[in-house]
Amino acid sequence: MTDSSAPRIEINGRGTEADPLLFEMLSGQGHFTAMQVRGGRVRGLDLHLKRLDAATRELFGVELDGELVRGRIRHALRERSQDAAVRVYVYHPEPGDGPVTVVTVRPPVPEPEAAKRLRSVAYQRPAAHLKHLGGFGQRYHLDRVRQEGCDEALLVAPDGAVAEGATTNIGFIEGATIVWPDAPALQGTTMLVLRRELDRAGIPWTQRPVHTDDLASFDGAFVSNSQGVAAVSAIDDTRYPADTELVRTVRSLYGAAPWDEI
Repeated sequence: MTDSSAPRIEINGRGTEADPLLFEMLSGQGHFTAMQVRGGRVRGLDLHLKRLDAATRELFGVELDGELVRGRIRHALRERSQDAAVRVYVYHPEPGDGPVTVVTVRPPVPEPEAAKRLRSVAYQRPAAHLKHLGGFGQRYHLDRVRQEGCDEALLVAPDGAVAEGATTNIGFIEGATIVWPDAPALQGTTMLVLRRELDRAGIPWTQRPVHTDDLASFDGAFVSNSQGVAAVSAIDDTRYPADTELVRTVRSLYGAAPWDEI
């Protein structure tokens, strides 16, 4: 006899076993972090763990133990190469239990080499400080600009204030200084690693409002995410040199940043 109260899921017309946790994941209420693993090591691991704990506390009101996360990443990698692209998703806690974590392991992604072309779009992520699962808007705009031959969407406010890329942070070159936009945006782990390395190297950086009207005043630009750092060759009709000395320095500093054992 079939229990009519039991959840049922069909994928492409085929029934599949309905783990109750799957319904929690399909709700879209959660957050995640993405990292590249090389030899069982990650750049900025402490920043990833801090992000996961802070977002879990904000969304669900409980903490997420970093050592628990590290153990689950190691467990997911146990039968795979120690080089991988890893994501850690966090969902609402089960009653009487801690947060639900899902670790995905895919083949590693090489660091970008080619400079990127960006197209600005009028869109801002809700709760932009969180790397949450509500990514339809940014994915929609990213797909649209890629159809037009660009590599990334630059998210801007209605007044032209630059915030972030659809999947990246953006930095601008102003003489010998790095400028990051001061607007609602995710504090990306790669960007935070870069700031630490810039501080160590004595290279100045600042954060201040940047508008689309300011784009032509900069000497260059770059984007960063979990895959690495790439120069920007154009934003809309503004062109930048893809091999400025400071962009090369930024890429070099990130490449030399320390790796942490998982």
